[in-house]
Amino acid sequence: MKAHLLYRNRDFDWSWALQAAAEREAARTGRRYQQSQDFNAKEGLPWNGEALEADLSLKTLFQAMARDDDVIYVVAKKVILTGVKSDLDTISYRQAILQDCLAQPAIVRELYTVAGEAVDKQKRRYFASVLSRYPDAVLRDAIETMGIFLVFLRKLRKIADTHAGKFSSEGWSEFFTMLKRDLSDDYLALVEEHLQELRFHRGELISAKLGKANKGSHYVLHRVGHRKRFLRALWHEFFEKKETVYSFEIHPRDEAGAQALNQLRNRGIALAADALGQAAQHVRDFFGMLRAELAFYVGCINLHEELRKKGEPICLPKAAPAAERKLSFRGLYDAGLALSADRRVIGNDTNADGRGLIIITGPNSGGKSTYLRSVGLAQLMMQCGMFVSAESFSGSLCKGIFTHFRREEDTEMESGKFEEELSRMCEIIDSLEPYSMVLFNESFAATNEREGSEIAYQIISALLVRRVRALCVTHMYELAHRFYQSNTGEILFLRAGRAIDGARTYKLSEGEPLPTSHGEDLYRKIFALESKESGAEAMQVQAGSA
Repeated sequence: MKAHLLYRNRDFDWSWALQAAAEREAARTGRRYQQSQDFNAKEGLPWNGEALEADLSLKTLFQAMARDDDVIYVVAKKVILTGVKSDLDTISYRQAILQDCLAQPAIVRELYTVAGEAVDKQKRRYFASVLSRYPDAVLRDAIETMGIFLVFLRKLRKIADTHAGKFSSEGWSEFFTMLKRDLSDDYLALVEEHLQELRFHRGELISAKLGKANKGSHYVLHRVGHRKRFLRALWHEFFEKKETVYSFEIHPRDEAGAQALNQLRNRGIALAADALGQAAQHVRDFFGMLRAELAFYVGCINLHEELRKKGEPICLPKAAPAAERKLSFRGLYDAGLALSADRRVIGNDTNADGRGLIIITGPNSGGKSTYLRSVGLAQLMMQCGMFVSAESFSGSLCKGIFTHFRREEDTEMESGKFEEELSRMCEIIDSLEPYSMVLFNESFAATNEREGSEIAYQIISALLVRRVRALCVTHMYELAHRFYQSNTGEILFLRAGRAIDGARTYKLSEGEPLPTSHGEDLYRKIFALESKESGAEAMQVQAGSA
């Protein structure tokens, strides 16, 4: 059985999710958790995942999706950060599934709850018996595990029978069809019957042959007859002629004999124990995979509800091949900012189709960095099959998304700020492919403007030659003006808005770079406020003296 809710023809790599969730829960609650030596919670994440999470404020997004569910948190983090680099079919496949999820959130949450309960209940049994791996222990554990899973498999089948008609996407249709086909009433009844037989209430019937040195070989476990056959056996025992049968009994105090007999029993049931153990592991993997794949969609439902509560627009983006270099949107906003703000945030409109570089200038605190984060976040959300925080959004896929944001001073004093910027840029360049995207936020401002502008110009020009799309927020007028003079139509220049009185509009529009960032606006605002406060304190002192 396969869920296939994230990929049409392959499984989601979920094996790390439960351990990552357990580690996160332990860190959050303060309880001890012993991590396996070969486990890394960052397995499968891009090398720049931490930088993306910090620069694009993704933690706020993950928390809104998770709602304190650690499995949802780690799954959403991996799906969003890894994304889909070139497979448009997978994106459209997920978008169709997501539309069904948003239309039927209660049913999707019910499925997620069933899968989670199955995994959690079986996990407690697994850790209790993991040290005993003899065939009889394996068989006993597999029987109990399958008995637990049968309850939850019936719940899945009931949900499929009741609600399958409410879903129209290919992924959900295939999933419910699989449940009805593979979990028929006859099949589930047969499984339960086999489990009862494997409990060996009437003992084990095992045959073997004598091999070399009279050692047993070709052990075969036989099926013990049902009640009718049992009655015929009684008739044969009392009323028919008996064949010669050799038998023996072990004395109750014969420990060595009992141990030898138990070894023979283990040899006889080994194949059955191994087969049933593999079947239990397969069902366990199915529930684990289902839980992980549903976790992403439940997270999307949670985020959708949070953004709707705030009255923010949401849309399903239109993804295009990387070579088309599309990027246009209307009403795009930073979802992380919207989640943390107490009022609606201001969105922006841009048409950068066919443009390889967007240079963003304008006054301090005018919304430039927020705009940059909104584009990067929307690109990540589109490439994992999610909705986007905008009224409309279309963009081409990127082979990779990288951020080069300004950092705080190195507290360990191992390198200077400018050296640290160059080192990070070198790491990004080593990982770049054509049709990637790099977001620059006040890069190379740690040195003087002439040197910083020259370095940034050389690097960004080289990226354009390599078909790498770049978005650059800068206060370096020399850099912006140099690109403006050499622009042949491939560069889009945006400028943050500023009212006549110096107030920020937080709307970006096309405009030529200006040689000022209007820092005097902030100067007047801050120092005027401080002057008013000082004057008020002086009046209070005078009143107190009087």
